[in-house]
Amino acid sequence: MSISRDDTLNWIKSCAAVLAENRDYLTQLDAAIGDADHGANMDRGFKAVMAKMPEMADKDIGTIFKTVGMTLLSTVGGAGGPLYGTFFLQAGMKSAGKMELSLEDWTIALEAALAGVVMRGKAELGDKTMVDALMPALNALKQSLQDHQPLGDALRASAQAAREGMIATVPLVARKGRASYLGERSAGHQDPGATSSYLILNAAAETWKNT
Repeated sequence: MSISRDDTLNWIKSCAAVLAENRDYLTQLDAAIGDADHGANMDRGFKAVMAKMPEMADKDIGTIFKTVGMTLLSTVGGAGGPLYGTFFLQAGMKSAGKMELSLEDWTIALEAALAGVVMRGKAELGDKTMVDALMPALNALKQSLQDHQPLGDALRASAQAAREGMIATVPLVARKGRASYLGERSAGHQDPGATSSYLILNAAAETWKNT
């Protein structure tokens, strides 16, 4: 079982759809502790990615991820652009030349993507950022790989771990980003970046469940 180039393109399309669908929800979350623009920014970025679909159709997976990353860097405002841009660029470097990804390949790509986000955002687990969703998701993938789980099961476990990490941001006091300016008042609100990260990883689990 593996993730093909077409599966990868379908995931990107699913990300665009789910972020458009949750645009207002992400904006509401960001209004509580940020600049109230995360939903609009992510939606705009992935709409720009969708416009690049024709030129990505015959490319390898690494090139697809790099194109997504560069597009997000140039179109997404706020912190989301550099962070998600880096996420996809780093995943692209680990997927260079590949026309399909095994579970191990995807785990390696996600690990590089997370490392890029951590390096760019200087955030750790518990800082109330997208790292709080991405790190548990990566750990779940590694565990699934170790346990020789089928790809679909591993992706579901990863998405579930991301969801739990997202929910766990609610009581946290933000230590990074715009939300950190609020101090204790940031507690009690779900982090929008962790939420968009969960939505993206859940889209992968849903899109690739039958691969």
